[in-house]
Amino acid sequence: MAELEGQGGPVVADPRGVLRQGRAFLDFFWDIAKPEQEVRLAATENLLRHLREGRKDDELKYTLKRLVEGLGATREAARPGFSLALAQVLQAFEEIPMCSVLEQIKEKHNLEKVKKKLVRNAAFGNFFGVMALFQSGRLVKDRKALLESVQLLQQLAHHQAHLRDLPRKTLIDITSEVPETVFEEVLFGILQSDLASAFTSPENLHLLLVGIQKFPGVLKPKNLKKLFGSPTVVNEQNIPRLVELLQSAAKSEKKDKKLPSVVFDLLQVSLKEDAFELFWKEGVENGLLKEKSGPVSYMCYRLLGSALPLLSLDQLQMVLKGKVMQHYGEHVVTTQLPDRFKFAPEMEGYIDEFLNSCDDVERQLAVMIGFSTLTNQGYPVLSSSSRVVRHLQPVALQKYIGWLKDMFLRPDFDCCLDFSSNRQKQTQENLNIAQHKIARLRKWIIHRLANIIESSVKKEESLVMDISRFCFFHAFFEAKKKTSQIREANVLPSEPLDEQAHSVTENYFFGLLQTLNTLTVLGETAKAAALREKHIHGVTADGKLWIFLLVEYANKLLSCEHVKAVKPFTKGQRDAWERTLQSVKNLQKKENKSDSAKVVAFQQLLLLMAIHLFKNPSETMDVLSDLLNCTERAFSKEPKKKKADNAEPGWVEVMVEILLSLLAQPSLLIRRISKSVFVRICPNLTKRGLQLILDVVDPYQEQNEESAVVVMEESDKKIKSAQDMDEEGSEDSSDEGNTEEEDDSGDEEKNEEVDDDFRSQLMNVLQAGNALVRDESDEELDDEAMMALDKNISALFAEQQKRIQAKKDEKDRMRKEKILRRDFKIKVLDLIEAFLTKQSENPLVFDIIEPLLRVIEQCMSSDSDKQEVDFLQKTANIFKNSLCRTKQYCKRVDALQEDLHAFVERLVKKACKHTDSSVALYYFSASLYLLKVLRGNTSNKSSTPTPLPEKQSNTIPQACQLLSTGCLDMERVTVIYQQALTQFLTKRNSALTSSMFHDLFRRFPV
Repeated sequence: MAELEGQGGPVVADPRGVLRQGRAFLDFFWDIAKPEQEVRLAATENLLRHLREGRKDDELKYTLKRLVEGLGATREAARPGFSLALAQVLQAFEEIPMCSVLEQIKEKHNLEKVKKKLVRNAAFGNFFGVMALFQSGRLVKDRKALLESVQLLQQLAHHQAHLRDLPRKTLIDITSEVPETVFEEVLFGILQSDLASAFTSPENLHLLLVGIQKFPGVLKPKNLKKLFGSPTVVNEQNIPRLVELLQSAAKSEKKDKKLPSVVFDLLQVSLKEDAFELFWKEGVENGLLKEKSGPVSYMCYRLLGSALPLLSLDQLQMVLKGKVMQHYGEHVVTTQLPDRFKFAPEMEGYIDEFLNSCDDVERQLAVMIGFSTLTNQGYPVLSSSSRVVRHLQPVALQKYIGWLKDMFLRPDFDCCLDFSSNRQKQTQENLNIAQHKIARLRKWIIHRLANIIESSVKKEESLVMDISRFCFFHAFFEAKKKTSQIREANVLPSEPLDEQAHSVTENYFFGLLQTLNTLTVLGETAKAAALREKHIHGVTADGKLWIFLLVEYANKLLSCEHVKAVKPFTKGQRDAWERTLQSVKNLQKKENKSDSAKVVAFQQLLLLMAIHLFKNPSETMDVLSDLLNCTERAFSKEPKKKKADNAEPGWVEVMVEILLSLLAQPSLLIRRISKSVFVRICPNLTKRGLQLILDVVDPYQEQNEESAVVVMEESDKKIKSAQDMDEEGSEDSSDEGNTEEEDDSGDEEKNEEVDDDFRSQLMNVLQAGNALVRDESDEELDDEAMMALDKNISALFAEQQKRIQAKKDEKDRMRKEKILRRDFKIKVLDLIEAFLTKQSENPLVFDIIEPLLRVIEQCMSSDSDKQEVDFLQKTANIFKNSLCRTKQYCKRVDALQEDLHAFVERLVKKACKHTDSSVALYYFSASLYLLKVLRGNTSNKSSTPTPLPEKQSNTIPQACQLLSTGCLDMERVTVIYQQALTQFLTKRNSALTSSMFHDLFRRFPV
């Protein structure tokens, strides 16, 4: 009502009629005018319900009056609300004449009679009135109302200052909805002037294009010739003007970030008129692209993406080798900065949509190859990990993989749309461009192939094996000559792979191996479905490990005389290889007899180490030899013998040492398989084996740690060159390094200060050159003496600079060593967590408590960087969730009663002595865990408790648990906690807190 008062109109027309019915009815109109869309929609629904139930003519008339008045409201949010409400009312009450409502709108918002300052409101009132009539769905059925509405929109088109192009767009929408007969009989006559002036504005052109597509029987070539002089829209004569109109449309809709409708309709009309090639080459490539404008360029890219589903195979090939593609490629390469707008994700969306909707194999293949051959100095612009391949038909996928492999072996840059940026041309003048391009293309192809296995595309086992064999062969082997025995050696590379190419392929292969290890079982057979239900990964449908198939393939290659390994095996390495295969075969025989999970875990580790022989033969040999010996002992049938403390370590201890060394490797695959193996050997873990793990995380053992972790730094650098494959996830420690660098900047300045030794050396040099002690004659040094002095001083400063740099390098080395050691400890925590989860009832769990507490205590007392905080958080989470809160615990503590009671006493005393309550809480929680264990065990000496009567046991089902104390020595424990409580109540600065005792009394009320 505020709007109506602002316009000077009467607020209430019938004070004794409608308004007497209460405010509920009037509140609907207030809510319709509110800015919140949900409120407006709810008010509209309630108004319709009220009118339907009441069926009162006076209310309906008042509603129409209020809604028509609201169309020209001053508040912008209110106008669409009143327009939608009017449309809904007209749709619900078809007895309301459309023409009478239109007349009411014209009369209320008369543009000729309204005051000048209210022209804008009146213009919007008329526009939203026509919109309401159109949205009601009844306008196209009432020819008279339709004609008058179109005429009104034509008048409103002159008020561009207020309405911009809204009337034209609405006119296009209405035109696209009317039947052809209505258009010909009612609208064609009044729209002739708009159609004839199609080349004056994008809106008029759009109206013409919609008419041509919607009413081909009316807008025939002869009628078009009468309108604007040519039977077609897209021809050489019209191209210049069309380019101008499209440029204008691009700039006017740049904020929408979508393809203007007029451009897409012009594309469709050009296809209909068989003039697409003319439109694309002259209109787009030689017209629109000439203007170096962002909005126009993006419009061209969107036009390219939108055109893909509409084009034939020949047209696709023409477009994908054209200037728009190259322009798009240059955009992708030059917009790598984070603050630049990147169109690549949007283009990938277009490709994804096309491949999803297209069933034609050849067209799918043409688009995939087209974007894969748009290259920047050999490297395709399309991401090698793009997910669009998931929509490829099986035949198209097979052909695409074949094309990728062929391009890898015989790179053909004649079929590529290759380009270089200006910066690349300037910085690579002396580079061997041909070799550079081949290396970049092969790197992309091998990652693309590996990523196809990782993607969700539907694939067969044969396809997975084909890609895996191809990657493995070119990572570690090369063909001496062509042979039909090995499919991968059937075609020789046109340009042999150099050492770098083998290295890149090798790194991507190990990423592929990680994918295979986690791959779900493929195939539609019942056996495959059964394996999937068991959540088994890394095997084929017949249960064979993927990595085993690759080892079999590698063995075949080693036996073939026509191929050779990139790093040939020595006799010892070949013997280790043969021994590994034999060991795996022996394990496979035992798979159904013994613990199959344990057997599979050992197989995986042996096979993985065997594959690593091809990568690092010398480094892998020692680990593989220990692993083979350990495997033989683990599965031997010899009876176990008790050994002395200094005897040879058992197979479990050896395996733990092997797994710890493998955890230091930068390969995520090795670490995951190592953890999997550890889970399988947990039941066999000994106290000595567990201690090997605990020594790694124990802060008091840190100074005695071996530097094996630090040796992996060099391998780390190699891995970084191929970051796309064996992803390290969140285990990267670069942030911590940066933090410490900032902290150490002050120390570096101290190192640069001149020390006493350097000062004395400098004095000696100056005195030797007579530069300090001068006689009374004050003679200056001659040139020769000055030159000698300069030489000696510069040598002295050079030596000092070397010393300073050496100190910095040593400090940097120690910082990196600390980061790697901490990172290794974080990984070892995974083994501890796995043991606590899988073996929570093992008595060895008690040996883990104190080392974890020492880690927490040490981390909390040190100045921690981010990595140290992560280590602390992970340790604390394991302690709380996997130890203290676990529901399963050791049930065989009868022999350990005395030790556990002493342990409880020791933990509580340490909690009392602490000054930090957060650390004391962990010690106290550990003591409560031991109480739970002791109470939950039954002592052999204790007598069997008298059972409760049946009736009483039904009423108090948990009475036994509450009264039972198990192995707990109540008197001893009571004294321990009584002393702690006394200290808490009497000592002012006690680290104990009330929550600790609250937890004690709540969990152990007896």
